[in-house]
Amino acid sequence: MEENNATSTLKTYEMGTLYLIPTTLGGEGFPNVIPQGVQDIAISLRHFAVEEVKTARRYLRKLDRTFPIDDSEFFEVKKNTPSFELTPILKVLQAGHNVGIISEAGCPGIADPGADLVALAHKNNIRVKPLTGPSSILLALIGSGLNGQNFIFHGYLPKDKKERVRKLKDLEMEARKSKQTQIFMDTPFRSNHVVDDMVNELLDDTLLCIASQLTLEDEDIRTMTIKKWRESAYDLSKRPAIFIIGKI
Repeated sequence: MEENNATSTLKTYEMGTLYLIPTTLGGEGFPNVIPQGVQDIAISLRHFAVEEVKTARRYLRKLDRTFPIDDSEFFEVKKNTPSFELTPILKVLQAGHNVGIISEAGCPGIADPGADLVALAHKNNIRVKPLTGPSSILLALIGSGLNGQNFIFHGYLPKDKKERVRKLKDLEMEARKSKQTQIFMDTPFRSNHVVDDMVNELLDDTLLCIASQLTLEDEDIRTMTIKKWRESAYDLSKRPAIFIIGKI
C-alpha cells in the first residue's frame, strides 16, 4: 500500500501545476499588492487560462516589460465556458506544463471564472496552488468591523428593483436574526441604485459597510447605520464596491 501511494504522488508531480494567480483590483500600483514571489511565478509561466486575453497580456507586461507574449499560450475561460472546452488546458497540464489562471481582478475562482478548471484539476490528480493576492471580499470584511466568524457571500443581487429590494430585506433579516454578516456586490453603474434601495427600505439601526476602490489611493471603507447613511452624501458611480450588511 505504501508503494502504491508513493507512485501516485510521483505521478502527480510529474504533471504540471495549476497556479491561481491574483491580479490587482485596479490601478497601476501592483508592487504594493502582488508579492514579488507571485510576480516571479507568473512571469515564469507560458500557458494561461484567462478571463480576457487582452487584459491578461497587459498584466503580464506590467509585471515584466520583456515578457514573451508571442511565445505564450492563452486559453479563454469565461463564466459559461462548457466543460469540454477545458480539455485542451487539462492536456497541457498532463503533459507536464504549468498553467496559470488569471481573472480580470483579484483572486481567481471567487466571483470569477476558474472554479470549474480547478475542480477538473483535482479530479485528475493535478496539483493546485493558490497564490497570495488581494480579494476585495475579504479586504472589505476585514475592514468592516462586522462579524468575521459567521459570514456569507451572495455575489450579485437581482437586476430587477422589486426582486433586489426583496433580497435586501431577506439579507437584513438573516443578519439581525443570526448575526451572520451578509456580503454582496454589484456592477459600478448599479451601485448608487443599490444604496438607494438600502437606505430607503432597511431599518434605521441595521449596519451597512460600503468598501470601494479597495487597495487604490482613493480607497474608502465606511460602516454606519442605515440612518446615518441616509443622512450622508454618497456617489459610487464608476467605483467598484463591496456591500456588507450586519448587526452588532
